[in-house]
Formats: sequence, C-alpha cells, structure tokens
Amino acid sequence: MADSNIDRRTLLAGTAAGAVAATVGTTGVAATAAAAAAPDAPAARADWKHGSAGTRGTEIAVKAGRDKEGRFGIMFKNTEAYAPPEDLLRSLAAQMGEPTTPNPTDLDNPRIPAGFTFLGQFIDHDMTLDRTPLAEAQADPLALTNFDTPVFDLGSLYGRGPAQDPDLYEADGLRMKIVRNANGVDDLPRRADGSAILGDARNDENLIVAQLHLAFAKFHNRVLSEGLATSLAEAQRITRWHFQWVIIHDFLDKVAGSEVVGRYLNNKGQVKREFYKPKNPNRPMMPIEYSVAAYRFGHSMIRAGYLLNNRAGVSAAAIFGQPGGDLRGNRPLPARLEIDWWHFFDVPGRPATPRNAARRIDGKISLPLFNMPTTVVDDGTPSLAERNLIRGVRLGLPAGQDVASRMGVTPLTNAQLGLPDPDNAGWQGKAPLWFYILKEAELTHAGERLGPVGGRIVTEVILGILEADKEGFLKRKPDFRPTTPIAPATGQFKAGDFLKFALNL
Repeated sequence: MADSNIDRRTLLAGTAAGAVAATVGTTGVAATAAAAAAPDAPAARADWKHGSAGTRGTEIAVKAGRDKEGRFGIMFKNTEAYAPPEDLLRSLAAQMGEPTTPNPTDLDNPRIPAGFTFLGQFIDHDMTLDRTPLAEAQADPLALTNFDTPVFDLGSLYGRGPAQDPDLYEADGLRMKIVRNANGVDDLPRRADGSAILGDARNDENLIVAQLHLAFAKFHNRVLSEGLATSLAEAQRITRWHFQWVIIHDFLDKVAGSEVVGRYLNNKGQVKREFYKPKNPNRPMMPIEYSVAAYRFGHSMIRAGYLLNNRAGVSAAAIFGQPGGDLRGNRPLPARLEIDWWHFFDVPGRPATPRNAARRIDGKISLPLFNMPTTVVDDGTPSLAERNLIRGVRLGLPAGQDVASRMGVTPLTNAQLGLPDPDNAGWQGKAPLWFYILKEAELTHAGERLGPVGGRIVTEVILGILEADKEGFLKRKPDFRPTTPIAPATGQFKAGDFLKFALNL
C-alpha cells in the first residue's frame, strides 16, 4: 500500500512543483514540475474549515450543565471536566507534529487506504448537518432543542428534496444533477463564483470530498438508469442503505475492527448499548466525547498530498499549496485533478498500485494541519493539534483515563502516552481525551486502527445512531444484504464495490 510513497509533510510549501515531484518515489513515476506548479484556475476561495470551525451546540456541557442534552451532550455524565493549564496543552501540541525527515513507509497504514480518511469526513458531515431553521438556531445557540437528527440520510446529497432544492436535481425531479464542466470533466453543479450547489457546502471544501460526493450522485443515478428504482424515494432508500452498509461493514471494520463491531451489533441487526444512551432516542444527541475527541482520529490520517491519477504521468496535489493548484475546493474540478478512485480504495478489477495509504492513527499530525495557512485560520493559532486540545478543555471533555476507567479499560499512564513532563502536577495524572485516543491506537495496534477506548466510542455511537433511524435498514429491514447487480455477491459489498457500481467501471 506504500507503493505511491506520498509523503504528507513535504507536500505543502508555497509552490507544489518540487513537492509533488517528491511525493512519488518507488513506482518510478513523477509529476512534471510544470503540471504541478501551474494553477488550474484563478485563485480559489479557501473555505477549508474542517476541524477549525465551531459547531452550534457543542458548548452545552459548560454552559447548560453536564446532564443536559440537545444536539450534543455528554456520554459519560459521571465524569468531571478535565482542565489542565493551557501552557501544558500547548507544549503537548508542539510535539504532535510529525518528524521532518521520516521514512514515509513507516508512517503509512497498511490496513487503511487513504480513501477512508475522506469517507470518514463525508460520514461526519452527514451526521453533523444542521438544518435547524435560522430563527430557531439564533434563539437557541446552545442547541438545547434538537431540531435535526444525526442520522445517515445523505442530507448533503438530497437536501430538502426537488421541491425545495430543485438546483440539486435534474428537471425530472428524480436524478441528481451532474454537469460536464468547462475543463471537460464531470462535476457538481456550481454557482458563478465556483462554489458547488450542495445540501451541505462543507462537501466542497476540498476536491477529494467533492468528488466523493459526486460519486454518490452517480450511484443514485445509476440505480435509476438500471431500473432498480422507479421513484425518487426508492432510489434514495437504495442509495442510503448501501451507504449505511459500507459504514458498518467496511468503514467501522477498518477503523475499529470487526470484533468491536460484533460487540455492539449482532447478526439480527440488533445494537447493544453500553454507554451511549440518549435521553431522547428519537432525536439522539451526539456525544462531545465522540465529536470533539474520538472521531477526530481522522486528523492523524491525513497526508500532505495525494496521487489523483496516473494517466499521462502522475498527477498529484497538496492539501494546501499554491492557490489553484492544491486540493482546496469551491471551484470547478480541474481535469488534472480528476480522481481515479483505485488510488484511494480497493476497487475490484482495477490496479492495486500505486495506492495512497492513510497515515497511521498516532500522536502525530501532518504539517498541513500542524501549521494551517492563514487562508484557513487567521486567529494566530495555526496548529490544529493546539486548537483541538484547547477546544476539548473549553467544551468540558473528560480526561482520557477517566473515560477508560468508566469503560472498564485499564488506563494508560501519562508516561506511557509520552506527555511532555508527564509528572507535572498540572496534568493531574491524566491526559486530554483526544490525544489519549490517538496514542492508544498507536500503542495498542501500531496505529493501524483505534484502540479499545476510541474504537468502542466511535462504533457504539455510529451504530446507536444507525439504530435510531426509523428509515434505516437496521430498523426497516435488519436482514438487508446488498445483492447483484450492485454487489458482486450477496452480502459482499464494500466502498470499492460502491464506487465500481457508481462509476460503471
């Protein structure tokens, strides 16, 4: 999985020319400097806010009480908020940048292809999409009333339906709108300023998630073109259920492990609950332990740059680099950056190499997130590590060891976790939950998947939300299994199969 050898630190600096050429090593192919350096479009709007913007309702614990629930709430209500001094948090954040001269293959995760990093982001956006009417949102800034639900209904794709969001749909009101842009490639419908017309604008913040969103639209349309559905509702149901299947049987399997999934989901589609027990099961809250800590494991998986295709020489791009030449979105898709998905997922019948690997889940994050550009954050705190750690304190997260103890897991010590000055009294013998979960993965599974605390939080919350969805397959048809022609065989269906069907490969 390390064949493409794309180094997530070297792919950032000002121009992407030399950096992209340095990303491809062992395959013997390299991007040309001209292709890497030349902007594909005028300077794009840099709206990449993933991980840097707040979410309405996450302050509920500190401003309304640890027993309160709305859009968000506390999962482990019998834990105390953990608040070490910010200077210690900054010292911890400072050591979370990856080394500048590592062996790239040492950082690659042989278990998880890079596509799952962005599938995880797509899943997160589907969960956290807030469609609360503006008046109610302004009147309820703490989101004590849960007007929306974090179900996996592809709200970013379908919006409010063709009657209220007609620009998302073709004139027939059945198919999702896909355009052939001026660069000669399929793209999302876009406004004059280049921003995509979507049910959730966050899916256009980078060109990888935008193209994944496009693949979901194509899946929906092919369900209709193959005659597998004759109505919008039926095409939506089929697309949603296959998405939900991939979440359970591929995404969670990859990031947490099949035995963890089996701990919470039996073969009858019934979900066991240990700690995620929302007061309102019909509109379940999202735990801040999940959204502000555990699910942020993906920040450790991001590379500095990615191979997009290998057609006429390698085409690779940086996450943040020269405007117009990097992977920031809110602009028409350049032909050079069109993705061949087998470089991100195992797509049946397509080459296994070169493929981008995700980075290991560990206590380090890549340079693009360790030192984000001012076009992304301009408040003097460019380190996502520092932002995550301080946000965790300000939102009342419990300590990692306290959560581990509540779960019956033997806590790791600060010395084991490698905290700076681990015996400093300011740490109180504990560690921030987000960092704890990252290091737990590194120490227990060599960073190839989440450890017992992180894996169980992520799995129980996602499965709990899936179970709460009255229209999801766990409720409606727990014996649902993908079948041909969508799946290669009954019950055998993963992200690569989703893409193979969507793109008619």
